[in-house]
Amino acid sequence: MEHPDFGRAFPCECKIRETQQSDLAELRQTSGLTHLPQMTFAAFRSEGIGLPPDRRKNLRDAYDAARAFADEPRGWLLFKGGYGCGKTHLAAAIANERLARGEPGLFIVVPDLLDHLRATFAPTSRVTYDDRFENVKGTPLLILDDLGTQSATAWAQEKLFQLLNYRYNAQLPTVITTNRELEEIDPRLRSRLADTTFCKIITVLAPDFRQGGIDTSGSGMSNLAHYAEMTFATFDLRDDELKGDARTNLRRIVFTAKDYAENPHGFIVFTGEYGCGKTHLAAAIANEICKRGGAAMFAVVPDLLDHLRATFAPGSSVSYDQRFDETRTAPALVLDDLGIENATPWAREKLFQIIDYRYVAKLPTIITIHREAEIDARIQSRIFDLARSSVNEMLAPSYRTTHRRAQSKPESGYRRTRGAPAS
Repeated sequence: MEHPDFGRAFPCECKIRETQQSDLAELRQTSGLTHLPQMTFAAFRSEGIGLPPDRRKNLRDAYDAARAFADEPRGWLLFKGGYGCGKTHLAAAIANERLARGEPGLFIVVPDLLDHLRATFAPTSRVTYDDRFENVKGTPLLILDDLGTQSATAWAQEKLFQLLNYRYNAQLPTVITTNRELEEIDPRLRSRLADTTFCKIITVLAPDFRQGGIDTSGSGMSNLAHYAEMTFATFDLRDDELKGDARTNLRRIVFTAKDYAENPHGFIVFTGEYGCGKTHLAAAIANEICKRGGAAMFAVVPDLLDHLRATFAPGSSVSYDQRFDETRTAPALVLDDLGIENATPWAREKLFQIIDYRYVAKLPTIITIHREAEIDARIQSRIFDLARSSVNEMLAPSYRTTHRRAQSKPESGYRRTRGAPAS
């Protein structure tokens, strides 16, 4: 009777568990995760499916960053990448992990958030706009999925700026996913997302898990199968015809190409006249990467642009965004005959976006250019940046021309050995 707790009621263990489950259910109901309980860290394939080593490491790094954020939410975490690469799963896993620990958070797709805000203006709404907006702004942990997919109206841009500006100034933990580049996002938002002291940006390079996690470089976008015979073993060094600088130059470039194929990173550019061997070396690099267990996409630039344009047709089975992301995030990309495309403003812009993305991400990119091709100045500044690009000018003349000439010599020599008069 002398115990200070004498006469006080305490819940039994069963009641405690029941209360905890009820609290967790309420948290989940308000979190926006009612349909995403399966997206946990345990269910995430952090090694991917059949990924090359560099992409496997990239995905593991993204997973580790998400786990660390879930353990201690601080600052902002931005996941960028193509469709189905795992961005949403990692973001939802963070929210589910916090909920499992009894900590509140809100997961919401950006277009849905804007719809919820608009709905408060309806006469029948039970909640005011101010109340709903304040709840979102001040939530301890906010996960915004698919930033950039919303309708870019002035009102929508303003609401997103107000929301993120508030959380930026208040230093509130926030996770954001997007398949857009920072350059495509409202400049006011971009300036906050680009603050590396507060926001950690992770580019996820994995292919679409919904398609089995297999690299899309084997899709109809790539023509590499048509160049299967173009390997280093079948490349002709033309020792019987080339002399002096041209011979030395070709040997050096082949050595450089082989070295790049063993350790692909950054850009490698081949320039020269038609038929000098540029395409053969580019295809040989791609074939060698695939032989070593990697993946590569081979695209002739005019054909690539045609593929992108075709997605706008009413009967297209694939979206433009999906096709575009397949190209710019390919594990290794060959852009053959850059500069011969129809240089419309649209074409120049799409090529710049692809090349700029790969330049910033330092993705392996093999480019062939005719010596007299006209290249957009913005693209030139990236592909000829010697800090990130190996530029190789091939001095050899067209193989097709010299090969025909060489073929005719034995025939004329044969006539002379038979006693025919020399021409």
